[in-house]
Amino acid sequence: MLAGMPKYARVLLDDSGGRAFDYEIPEALSPAVGSRVRVPVRTRTLLGTVIGLSETTEAGGVRPISELVGNEPELSPQLIRLAEWMADYYCCPIEAAMRTVLPNVIRKAEVGHKVRLVARLARDMSAEEIAALDAKAPRQADVVVALRDAGKPMHVTELCEACGVAHQTVQAMAKKGLLVVESEKVDRDPCARDEFVASGKLELNEEQIAVFKRVAEGVDAVCAAEQGSAAGGKREVKPVLLHGVTGSGKTEIYLQAIDRVLERGFSAILLVPEISLTPQTVERFKSRFAATHHEVAVLHSHLSDGERHDEWHRIRSGRARIVIGARSAVFAPVGRLGIIIVDEEHENSYKQEETPRYHGRDIAVLRGHLEKCAVLLGSATPSLESFHNAATGKYELLRLTLRVDDQKMPFIRIVDMRLEAKKSSPILSDPLRTAIESRLAKSEQTILFLNRRGFSTTLLCGKCGFVAECPNCSVALTFHRGAGRIVCHICGHIAVAPGKCPSCKDPGIKYTGIGTEKVEDAVAQTFPKAVVRRMDADAMQRRDAYRETLGAFRTGKIDILVGTQMIAKGLHFPNVTLVGIVNADMGLHIPDFRASERTFQLLTQVAGRAGRGDVEGEVVVQSYTPFHPAIQFARHHDFDGFFEQEIEWREKMNQPPFTHFVLITIRSPHEGRAQLSAETLHRRMKESLPPGVTLGDFAPAPLEKSHGNFRWHIALRSRAVLKLSRALRGVLDRLTLPEDVFVVVDVDAYQLM
Repeated sequence: MLAGMPKYARVLLDDSGGRAFDYEIPEALSPAVGSRVRVPVRTRTLLGTVIGLSETTEAGGVRPISELVGNEPELSPQLIRLAEWMADYYCCPIEAAMRTVLPNVIRKAEVGHKVRLVARLARDMSAEEIAALDAKAPRQADVVVALRDAGKPMHVTELCEACGVAHQTVQAMAKKGLLVVESEKVDRDPCARDEFVASGKLELNEEQIAVFKRVAEGVDAVCAAEQGSAAGGKREVKPVLLHGVTGSGKTEIYLQAIDRVLERGFSAILLVPEISLTPQTVERFKSRFAATHHEVAVLHSHLSDGERHDEWHRIRSGRARIVIGARSAVFAPVGRLGIIIVDEEHENSYKQEETPRYHGRDIAVLRGHLEKCAVLLGSATPSLESFHNAATGKYELLRLTLRVDDQKMPFIRIVDMRLEAKKSSPILSDPLRTAIESRLAKSEQTILFLNRRGFSTTLLCGKCGFVAECPNCSVALTFHRGAGRIVCHICGHIAVAPGKCPSCKDPGIKYTGIGTEKVEDAVAQTFPKAVVRRMDADAMQRRDAYRETLGAFRTGKIDILVGTQMIAKGLHFPNVTLVGIVNADMGLHIPDFRASERTFQLLTQVAGRAGRGDVEGEVVVQSYTPFHPAIQFARHHDFDGFFEQEIEWREKMNQPPFTHFVLITIRSPHEGRAQLSAETLHRRMKESLPPGVTLGDFAPAPLEKSHGNFRWHIALRSRAVLKLSRALRGVLDRLTLPEDVFVVVDVDAYQLM
């Protein structure tokens, strides 16, 4: 080993509770930080990641690395730093953070590249040689002619089918020296069945030109700094928050910003909040960059292991320089990263609800800081945290206040259901029913939104008061009529829907409340000639269901689309002129300080699906609390007014963004142990937490029982969240809990139930 070369590697072992050990580097191996290795641990050989290199070690009995997995490091130093920061900030083991950064299919190294055999002629053969071969072995002569006519290698399977020969014939010809058979790596492309027609740039309006100019200046600054700086590093620029009303052309800004990045030899990541948005986004991006042959990779949870493996390697190798995906795509192994774009940055789905409980938007901003690349956050309804950052100068704020092509914002009508329910159906008020009739008569399309699945939300016996509840969770079971089942939407418990009360045997048991299945049924009965389809988690279980349903809606084969929040944002259908919000109060009255913000965002986003074509759109909002500020501000498309009122209340109540909110959940299948553990943890924290932390009482969670576990909450608020996270880890490390008690720390929590 050369002088000055590292002799030891610090290896973080997989599935070992976050333990890291020093190993000697054999002369034949040259691992780098981020390399995957196999190392001896007692009598076994385990996988791990190199997280550091050194010339010395204080450890005794150091053993050598057994094997280097792969030719190149799987993780960049920046991604390792990102994982270490996540472990520190989100109060989780470093191993959990590394598992998130490096996909399981890559970590385990059990899935390889798909290969297939290709055949080519070993040499040019004259007509006389082919004729002589034809006299002795006509099938082999057919193979030679087929390859000669093709003028290029052919896949062995296709060659055999074309010539009507068996694989053995091709292998025999290879042994004779007539053919050369080689293996070829094949990408498992999740978009292989789709065709994309190349499209060009759209002309920007004055507002878009001004916004793009500022975004392009940031891109040029970071790219030029790396390419020409004597210091050899990129210059950091502020993240940009693009606040653009629905239909203002934010996606075109994204496309042209990415094009700018590609022109300068860099790569881009685009995050979208929902898998349902990915097909439409991928189609638009692949069509735009088809002419320039820039490859677009897709990363989301619906990929097979083989597809995820190949997409990941396409990205790491640099063949795919544009990455589109859900929150985990923020960890894509992109080299020379020029920009990260977070579309609909306010969306809750960017928050991971499993350890580590990271937020994709915040990680995007941090990765932008580490990689010194441009970061663009876009939304028609920015989160209060992001808009506050823009208002205080941490982010740069850019605005698009007008829809493209002079389209008007949709007219929003509020229907007071306290009055309508007395004279019409609780599902379709008279104004909404009349509006749908008008759209059907003009061959225009309608979207109906209700953020609740199923047919009825409660099974209730009017005689004895029995309510069908989940045995594992403290919630009522939802009736799904199509399946004839009652289902828990928390844990997935399923039971056969009873025909009479299980308690008193009364046959008059009732199903109350409404879900998307009931709305679909009511609409189909009211408008029997209309084509009605439903888009929710129950109806979209098949892998291609999203793509097929949206494709049918785009081509006008569906008149009315009923759905949950998966149809609430990002979708662009010019023929949709009416949006009906069946119950605007659904998430308004829950114990969550973000309830008003979420309601305002959801109403604004859903309303934005209307009037994106030549015809002015209309939105009918049905509400039992029509004068609530969130509903009224949404009605007038007044984000600034909502922000000013809400931020004043948040500051007064010491809530985010003025503090960081940390929620600790203690759960156990044993009710008494959960409560006692919560009490003990609360007492220890009270003794150990640093000054400046507001510690709430321990209390039963609003959803007291879930998945068979009783749950208790402890809420904390602090401005210095890193200091709080480190103190919490110290308390938890010293706390001994019963085996069936689990503690979850959620920093910057979004789910408070």
